[in-house]
Amino acid sequence: MAKTPKSAKSDRQAVIDKMRKQQKSAERKRGYAIVGVCVLVAVLMVGAAAYKPITDWWEGRGIDQLALSDIGASAADTCQDITTEKADGTQNHVPTGTPVEYTTAPPAFGPHWNEAGVAPAPFERKFYTDDDRPELESLVHNLEHGYTILWYDETIADDDDAMTELRGMAEKFSDSEDQRDKFIAVPWTSEDGDAFPEGQHIAFTHWSAGGEGETDPKKQVGAFQYCSENSGEALADFMEEYPYFDSPEPNAI
Repeated sequence: MAKTPKSAKSDRQAVIDKMRKQQKSAERKRGYAIVGVCVLVAVLMVGAAAYKPITDWWEGRGIDQLALSDIGASAADTCQDITTEKADGTQNHVPTGTPVEYTTAPPAFGPHWNEAGVAPAPFERKFYTDDDRPELESLVHNLEHGYTILWYDETIADDDDAMTELRGMAEKFSDSEDQRDKFIAVPWTSEDGDAFPEGQHIAFTHWSAGGEGETDPKKQVGAFQYCSENSGEALADFMEEYPYFDSPEPNAI
């Protein structure tokens, strides 16, 4: 029996409605898939951003329980004797952005920048990497104010275990307003100047006034100590030998 025009039109409409329904269903599935992919990408991005801090914390959790002097190798097995060199550059401020060529690797004294928020680097930060380290000319101003700076070379920077130890050492000085904790750990790279002495990968420097309360610039010296690896014991001894108040400007932050 032949369909009437009305019946044929109804069938066509049913087919169209079915196709529309299938299309909407497919669009919803595509929408869910897009949302799912976006969520997955977001989770992966967050996970990637959190991975390094979490692994750093996990690897360093044991170091948190150690005293500074118990982190790393012993001073006697690892570090050279402290040496000094006549210092100069007190209050010798050059315009921010002006490069200074320092005569030692790394520097312990010399001309430097002087700009609030730039030079010296802030007291609160105790550890830097090559990605965010202040310029040398800023850090030398920290030395003038009594800081001890621990410089680590690219050998240490490329060693995950050594960097975990180093972060643990720097952490001992964090969350403190005590000027005795004037300390910063920073990288020393081939772009900064000469390499450390052969076999040495850590250096401590301090700008000494020549003794507590000393004000004669002629008595100032730069103090240096090089180590082949991390030694919290050597760092503690160095900072005891050269405390913050033995510096040209000990009361400045």
